[in-house]
Amino acid sequence: MADAQKIDTTDARDTPAASNRSTTPGSTTFRDYIASGWADRTDVIPPARAEASFAAARRAAISALHPGETLIIPAGDRKQRSNDTDYPFRAHSAFSWLTAWGSDSEPGAVLVLEPAPDGGHEATLYFRERAGRDSDEFYANSEIGEFWIGPRPSLAQVAGDLGIDTRGIADFEAVREAVGSSTRVVREAAGDLVRGTDEELDAALARDLSELRLVKDEFEIDQMRQAVAATARGFDDVIRDLPRISSHERGERLVEGVFNTRARADGNAVGYDTIAASGPHACVLHWTRNDGPVLPGDLMLLDAGVELDSLYTADITRTLPISGIFSPVQRDIYEAVREAADAAFAIVRPGIRFREIHATAMGVIARRTAEWGLLPVTAEEALEADNQQHRRYMVHGTSHHLGIDVHDCAQARREMYLDGIVEAGMVFTIEPGLYFQPDDLTVPESFRGIGVRIEDDILVTADGAENLSAGIPRTADDVEAWMASLS
Repeated sequence: MADAQKIDTTDARDTPAASNRSTTPGSTTFRDYIASGWADRTDVIPPARAEASFAAARRAAISALHPGETLIIPAGDRKQRSNDTDYPFRAHSAFSWLTAWGSDSEPGAVLVLEPAPDGGHEATLYFRERAGRDSDEFYANSEIGEFWIGPRPSLAQVAGDLGIDTRGIADFEAVREAVGSSTRVVREAAGDLVRGTDEELDAALARDLSELRLVKDEFEIDQMRQAVAATARGFDDVIRDLPRISSHERGERLVEGVFNTRARADGNAVGYDTIAASGPHACVLHWTRNDGPVLPGDLMLLDAGVELDSLYTADITRTLPISGIFSPVQRDIYEAVREAADAAFAIVRPGIRFREIHATAMGVIARRTAEWGLLPVTAEEALEADNQQHRRYMVHGTSHHLGIDVHDCAQARREMYLDGIVEAGMVFTIEPGLYFQPDDLTVPESFRGIGVRIEDDILVTADGAENLSAGIPRTADDVEAWMASLS
């Protein structure tokens, strides 16, 4: 181990929060004793994981866009939560996409693509080697020591697993020293790791990585299917537990907990903070406090997704009548939203512009809100760019790309995203909604406090589209039957 990686053996972590309570012995006798008497360890080199070949193709794609340039893609480091505790580590999405290293990736790892003499790039993955038993770090360093976090993989094991050459993180210093005008870095994950690169060139690298993810490969599509299936099981779990949930004063928290249990059991975690919004909370688009009751007679808007160990996530919303039956007003609003979602899905095929999906859904929202007498103009007039009164009741967009990020490809150019042409292999959401705030005097009193969203995950096919989440009931009748079957 390099000296810079060693810590004082009297301290589990080199911070005041740890040093003022450390009892780790520092004597030579203890060091010698704890370093001895261990069985020989034989490293088993695993075969390359299934995603490794896809990650290699992704590296080739970004390589082709940046000939002759050194590309640095860090995983990022742990982020402090408080004192000597951290948030759960999640590698930067571009790093995971290019390496196939998902939930098991090492904090502080760095992927480097260096120009090869014969063209293309050579990939090297740098990460902190595991602490050997000849080092005090294996028992005294709470960040990498086996006594603290369990065994870590060797350089050879990771090389076999991911199909990438590996080196110790100390060797990255040579890359850092060679940073020049032809070096680009994913700044979002770099922190102080790399300095002196051009901001505009770095932004172009992030853009290219986002745009390459717009069309999913075979592995990614399979992962999306699995994430949707796990999410469906999580929704079933919530419905089954509604009697207990409804009896608790903070039932929304129980909804969140039940779904998170499924996410941890079948995947890595949730793909984003679960929205368990009951009653008027459903009118708050990003309600994640989840501290309210779940009361019979109300609707609950559940927006949740399971993230797999590969880090691919679903993003699905269903709006459920807590009592199991929609009231006439709730049903009318719900079916209007479903009509908008179905209309948007019906036009999805390769060759349309992405923005047309939102425009189609908004045509239905404008028409239905006009029919209810909520608008001061006709539906046709509301749809004019200078009017848009119907958007009072749905201020968000209808679709976003989905994959290794819940809002995937976010750094792509507008002409490639909102104004882009839809292609086979794209995965995105369709999620119209209607939200009538409790104090909105423009709507009937019976509408106030009702929020409805229906969100599905859509795969574009060669000649149309597939609703990956169609198996989760969507119509008002089917939702009622679903809830009755699980009650």
